Amino acid sequence: HFKILAAFEEKIPWSADHTRLLARLIGTKARKEGLKPFTRAAVAEMVGVSSREVEDAEYLSANLSRLFNLMDEADYWAERRGAAVVDKGDVTAAIQAFERRSSQPRDELHRQIERGTFMVATEGQAVGQINGLAVIDLGSYEFGRPTRITATARMGTGEVVDIERESELSGSIHSKGVLILHAFLGSRYATDVPLSLSASLVFEQSYGFVEGDSASLAELCALLSATAALPIRQSLAVTGSINQHGHVQAIGGVNAKIEGFFDLCRSRGLTGDQGVIIPAANAKNLMLRADVIEAAASGVFHVYAVDTVEPALELLMGLPAGLRGEDGHYPVDTVNGRVETALREFYKRRRVLAAELRGEGEDA
Repeated sequence: HFKILAAFEEKIPWSADHTRLLARLIGTKARKEGLKPFTRAAVAEMVGVSSREVEDAEYLSANLSRLFNLMDEADYWAERRGAAVVDKGDVTAAIQAFERRSSQPRDELHRQIERGTFMVATEGQAVGQINGLAVIDLGSYEFGRPTRITATARMGTGEVVDIERESELSGSIHSKGVLILHAFLGSRYATDVPLSLSASLVFEQSYGFVEGDSASLAELCALLSATAALPIRQSLAVTGSINQHGHVQAIGGVNAKIEGFFDLCRSRGLTGDQGVIIPAANAKNLMLRADVIEAAASGVFHVYAVDTVEPALELLMGLPAGLRGEDGHYPVDTVNGRVETALREFYKRRRVLAAELRGEGEDA
C-alpha cells in the first residue's frame, strides 16, 4: 500500500455532453430519493445555478452538494403548492428562500447605508471620491458591499500614502496594488519633470483588514480626480485591478459586486444613470440574477466592461481620456491633459518655493 496525491477539478466545461450528464444525475437522484420529477425548465435552472456557483459562464461546478440540497428544497416547494412535478418556479423559490435565510448581514448593511451611518452616494458628482466594491464572504453565502474610496492630492515630493497600510489594516497584495498605481502615475505623467505630488488614499469607514488589488482601478480614478479637480459620477461603482501600463485586469466576485451595488441603487430608485464598471476579462464570469439582467436589458442599470483605464475615466468624468500628441503632451481639455497640467503646476510651485528657501527669488 502507498499514499498518492490526487487533485480534483472544482469545475468542468459547460458542454452539451456535460449538461446531459448533469440532467441525468438530477433525474437519478430524484428517482432514488423519491423526489418529484424535474421538468426541463427546472433542470435548466439547476444547470444555471451550477454555473453561477463557479462564477463562469463557460463552466459548471463539480461540487454537487449545494445542487442536491437545492433539489430537496425545490421538491418541498413543489409539494407545498400541490404539484406533481418540480418546475422552474420551485427552484427559484428554493433559491429565494436560501437568500432570505442567509441575507441578514447584507440587509443590515443596507439599512445602515440607508440611515446614513455608512456613507455611499448613488447620484451626483464629487471630486476625489468613488464607489468601490468589496465582497463579504460568509462561507455558504457571499454578497457585494459598496465601499467609499477617497483620495487627496497636493504639491509634494511624489509620495502616495496608503492610509490602510500605514494603519496596518491592509495586506501585502493591496500594498502592491498601490505601488503599481504609483508607478503608473510616474510613467504616464512624469516623463520629463519630477512627480511633484503628495497624495493619500483610504477606504472610508472600513474597520477591518483590507486585502487584494481589485480596488486599484477605483483608487487610480479617485486619485486622478483629486489631482485634476475633476468630479466623478457617483452613480457608478468600479471594480478591477490595473497593471503599470494601465491595462485593467480580472478580479473575483464580480457577480456579487454588481448585484450588491444594484440592490442599493434599486432600494433608492433606479434612475437609468447607475451602473458598474468591470474588467472586460470578467465578461465571461457574468452569471447575474434575473432581476439584474432585466434591469440592464431595459436600460435602467448598466454594466460597462473596460480593458484599459481610459474608457473608465471617460465614463466617470465625462471627458475624453486624451492621447499624447507629437509634442509629448496631452490635449488640455481631456482627463490626461488636466492631470498633466495640474502636476506641472505642482512642479512649478515647488521650484518657486525651493528658490525662495534658498533666497534666490522667483526667477529660479
